[in-house]
Formats: sequence, C-alpha cells, structure tokens
Amino acid sequence: MSTATGTESKELAPVRADSLAALLVARERPPRPSSLSTSLTFGWRAVLKIKHVPEQLFDVTAFPIMNLLMFTYLFGGALAGSPSDYIQFVLPGILVMSVVMITMYTGVSVNIDIEKGVFDRFRSLPIWRPSAMVGYLLGDALRYTIASVVMLVVGLVLGYRPDGGFTGVVAGIALLLVFSFAFSWVWTMFGLMLRTEKSVMSVSMLVIFPLTFLSNVFVDPKTMPGWLQAFVNNSPITHLASAVRELMAGHWPADEIGWTLGWAALFLVVFGPVTMRLYNRK
Repeated sequence: MSTATGTESKELAPVRADSLAALLVARERPPRPSSLSTSLTFGWRAVLKIKHVPEQLFDVTAFPIMNLLMFTYLFGGALAGSPSDYIQFVLPGILVMSVVMITMYTGVSVNIDIEKGVFDRFRSLPIWRPSAMVGYLLGDALRYTIASVVMLVVGLVLGYRPDGGFTGVVAGIALLLVFSFAFSWVWTMFGLMLRTEKSVMSVSMLVIFPLTFLSNVFVDPKTMPGWLQAFVNNSPITHLASAVRELMAGHWPADEIGWTLGWAALFLVVFGPVTMRLYNRK
C-alpha cells in the first residue's frame, strides 16, 4: 500500500523545450540522395514488379518468339527462297520491332501508378524529380535485354549466324537499348496525358504499328512504290533496323548509327522536358 502511494506521489520532471527540440530535430541531417542513386532505386522498384508479377515477362519472351517463327516460316520462302536465308535478314528487324513495341508498356506503368496515387508520395520526397521516370526506363531496359537474348537464342537454333560475332551482336543490342530508352519518353508523356491505361495502349498501338511495319524490318524498301520509299527511308525504325542489321553482320555503318543516335537525341530533347512538365503539373 505504501509503495503504491509513493509511486503515485512521485511527480515527473518538467521537460525543457530546448531538450525536446534536440531530440526531435537532428543536428546533422542525412545527405540528400544523388540523382543516380534515386534513379537506380526506382529502377530496382520496376525490377521488383517483374519479380512479383512474372506474367510481365510474357511480352518479352513469347511475343518475340511468336513473331520470329511466324514471319520466318510464312514469308521466308516467298521473299528469300527459303526460311534459312530469310532469317539472316529478318531476325535483326524483328528484334528491333519487338523491342520497340514493348516500349509502350512504360507509359502504361506510369499511368497505373498515377491512378493508384503512388506519384503523390513520390513528389513529396526530397529527391531528383526525373528519377521516378528514369527509374521506369532503367527497369524496362532489363526487359528489353531479356527480349533481345531470347530472340537471339531462338534465332541461333533456327539457323541465324551473325557474321559480326559476339562484338557485333553486343554493339547492335546496345544501340537498340539506347534508342529504346529515348523512345520510351514518348510513352511516358502519353501515360501522363491520358486518363486510363487502355487509352495509353490504344494511342501507342496507333503510333507503333505504322511506324514499325512501314520500314525495312521485313523487306527491302526498293520493292515499294516511290512515294512510300520516301517515308520508309527516313523512318527512325528503318535507320535503327539497318544499323542493327549491319552491326550484327560485321559492318559499322556510320551513317545509320549517326541517324539512329540523332533520332534518340531528338526524342530525349523533345519529349523529356514535355514529360517532366506534365509530371510537375499533374
């Protein structure tokens, strides 16, 4: 009884305001994360999405394989005399087409996160603003690499033999990844502009399908009408497919590589600032 009374009569010491502030406010704040570290963190977040939803790899595995088998064996005999001859021409083109078409899913992922309110949290963090967008693109670069490796493995099984060897193949894939990274900024813009993911996919397909099929992915533009050749020969997909095809064949086409890098720089300069402006105003 006396113990309980003694405890109740004991008063707590008063807390000084300056001591409380010292506990709540650290004297040295942690350093602000760099743009590289935040971009890599968001890139890792995109990779973790693939881990938890492995169905996302369907479009980078089954879809490219289906395209390669379908076009090689349907048109190989008619266009090149045999599928084994045609695959030497068409595999780099289908590789370009498949990876470029996959880029539209970047805009879809951005739109989904906006609808879920995830970006509201990102904007409140003391980080480099573009890091969230760059992280999406870095994570998708892994998907592009997986698609490229899958396509090449299947192509080798079917008889594709790159004369450029390992160096030429790596150079071609590297150029494709650079272009795809820049081209993805177009879809991030659509992901911020449009209201639903279905709208993003619909608009993306309207742009990608004509751009990829009206190119030299499947046939030589010399067989096309003159008015169509004017468009096809100046298409960014045509320059990219020609550069990747020549690199894998053991050549170094400076003109085509220059045009491809020029188109990539144009996409970054034009759509990068527009995307970030929309992101800051969203």
